Amino acid sequence: MSQINLGGSGLMVPTIALGAMRMGEKSDAQAQEVVETVMSKGVNFFDTADIYGNGQSTSKLAGALKAAGVKREDIILQSKGGILSDEGPVADDGILGPRYEFSKDHIIASVDAELSRLGTDYLDVFLLHRPDALMQPEEIAAAFDELAASGKVKQFGVSNMNTWQVELLQSAVHQKLVANQLQFGVMHTGMVDAGIHVNMADSRSVDHDGGILPYSQLKNMTIQAWSPFQYGMFEGHFIDNDKFPELNAKLQEIADKHNSTKNGIAVAFILAHPANMQVILGSMTPSRLVEMIDGRDVQLSHQEWYDIYFAAGNDLP
Repeated sequence: MSQINLGGSGLMVPTIALGAMRMGEKSDAQAQEVVETVMSKGVNFFDTADIYGNGQSTSKLAGALKAAGVKREDIILQSKGGILSDEGPVADDGILGPRYEFSKDHIIASVDAELSRLGTDYLDVFLLHRPDALMQPEEIAAAFDELAASGKVKQFGVSNMNTWQVELLQSAVHQKLVANQLQFGVMHTGMVDAGIHVNMADSRSVDHDGGILPYSQLKNMTIQAWSPFQYGMFEGHFIDNDKFPELNAKLQEIADKHNSTKNGIAVAFILAHPANMQVILGSMTPSRLVEMIDGRDVQLSHQEWYDIYFAAGNDLP
């Protein structure tokens, strides 16, 4: 499995990780099969969050890892906290959401709860899950300092934050923010579009993310691409979707050239970007996971990358 240095931290991680958001919906046996499948392909990085299934996905992941006989030292565990829904998790003040919550007490409580669910005494990485409009950087810094000093968290990062939100946090936080989890994939290329359509007045020239893509490259901050097979905001998968015949035809054409699959080429598209992103796979289907993971071995040419970009409905100015 090819690896990257996560945010320049020295923590070497695989270019592909498994996201556990939907694992809470699976049986114990199904969850174990998923874990064993990805581990057999060299994927030992697992991403979860306290909001996933209101903690059930994390607990299911822990059970699957244990059933598969996985040793703690052989895996990398990442979790996220800060989202409160009207169903949970319950904050330290006992008040449900919906809201985002980055208070010191809640951050520490979120980590402690996830450690308990996972049956471990530390997280390799902890991310703030979506930006809290009321966040106070100094309070977050105090939480991170306490978690780092206790050994409960080794590395820290964020999710779904733009350039200036990251800068604001980093101005107070003593630890380098090593990762930013952002949606990116064949059908979600806004970060790329804005860079291509510079100095233009069309819709793709609008920069919704504050230049977060080149910023991340400049700061050596790893982008973790979530929901890479979704189009829109959880509207569905684009692979084998009748809404996207041209895209699927092009993916199949390129897959045939590389002895791969459409799933594999969609992953290769992300990994081809020079930002050295990490792909977070959310599938719970072992056969699809194998196809996706095998995409790491495909080296797309520049023209093939752009052909996929065009087939997804994009253009050049």
